[in-house]
Amino acid sequence: MNRARANALLFWGSFALCYLLQLMPLPQVLLPFKPYWLALVLVYWALETPERVGLGLAFALGLAGDAISGELLGEQALRLCILCFILLRFRSRLRFFPMWQQSLAVFALLLNDRIVLLMIRACAGEPTPPPAFWLEPFAGMLMWPWMFLLLDDLRARLRVHES
Repeated sequence: MNRARANALLFWGSFALCYLLQLMPLPQVLLPFKPYWLALVLVYWALETPERVGLGLAFALGLAGDAISGELLGEQALRLCILCFILLRFRSRLRFFPMWQQSLAVFALLLNDRIVLLMIRACAGEPTPPPAFWLEPFAGMLMWPWMFLLLDDLRARLRVHES
């Protein structure tokens, strides 16, 4: 397999896997601790290969996520576009942060995502969510170093295999 095909397989395969992880059933007690997998994978690829990730891709991935999860069409698309815009704007700084600072930046991005989701749902007339609604950014922050290291290791292995 050539290098471009292997990189494309890793790129698209990581998004396919995050959709599966989003659909993974969990007990009701653990649902607030399920990270927003699609956002975490999008953050990784936007940091590492910004030429492949843009607002259009974020919008398309969000629409696919909405269709798969059965949410309001365009909700994830808007959230991912906002997240991707902020991330691409500050990419040059974030990329060289140490891992603990990147985790805090990811936490801030996911917290902003929660605020956007809260505004969308408030406009739709839904009631205020319970306090557990705010636990997901913490789960994403704790998952970020592991997700980053896993995807970075897979990319490095592809580079070594092709050399």
